[in-house]
Amino acid sequence: MKLISICPSNTELAVYLGLEESLVGVDDYSDWPETIAQLPRLGPDLSIDMDLVEELEPDMVLASLTVPGMEKNIEGLEERGIPYVIVPNPTTLTEVGDCLLFVGEATGTKEKAGQLHATYQSILQHYKKLAEQVEEQKTVYWEWWPKPIFTPGAANWLTEISDLSGAVNVFHDREEASVQTDWEEVRTRDPDVMCVVWVGVRQEKVNTKVIHSREKSEEMQAIKNKELHVLEEPLFCRPSPRLLAGLVKVAHLLHPSVYPPYPEGKDPLTEWRYPDD
Repeated sequence: MKLISICPSNTELAVYLGLEESLVGVDDYSDWPETIAQLPRLGPDLSIDMDLVEELEPDMVLASLTVPGMEKNIEGLEERGIPYVIVPNPTTLTEVGDCLLFVGEATGTKEKAGQLHATYQSILQHYKKLAEQVEEQKTVYWEWWPKPIFTPGAANWLTEISDLSGAVNVFHDREEASVQTDWEEVRTRDPDVMCVVWVGVRQEKVNTKVIHSREKSEEMQAIKNKELHVLEEPLFCRPSPRLLAGLVKVAHLLHPSVYPPYPEGKDPLTEWRYPDD
């Protein structure tokens, strides 16, 4: 089967399911694993070059509607009669795991998907039990865009990741998945920890001076206590099983006495053995 993925999270789902060798093209932003670097690039995920897609003659395109504007890609696939599936747009960690089952069903890797899904769910349960050992939860502010300020609300997996890490998202009281707010509101909530994951911006490119320059930022608990952390955006902002790596990293960062350190060089889903509960 010749596969094309036109969204980074779909590329990652395909790789987890052992379909890397089937990929014949990906969008410009797909960057994991490094071994896909040589694949033909088809443009940014909001503006895929359908002529190039057609030339590659895929048996299936893994499409998405996770970002407004991706409808254009679906229209282009329809116009050319290129076979595709739209991978569901998850908002919860459970739904992210279910995407493994969806892609597995669509690509003939149902058995592999089932095995991974079971492991994925067991890891979530393991972290739920670890969270119960945390004696004092920390409050966390997630910033995924600086101007205007956007942060996740209750209907986003980062609130779940916070819970599983023994913490509380300070905007968990806002029902929407993405909350547009302002600095005054963030200051009022005065989180213990600030985690910066600007969408589409590499970790090394994030300039924390933007945050330090905001009004009275130095009076906030997180900044006074040096708890302003720039994290790897793809591990927190893409709806793929790599969110587990983000969970493992931030949980240990917040409560190192309760949660194990990240297994450097190993994927938490496929290469790390968890202790029996």
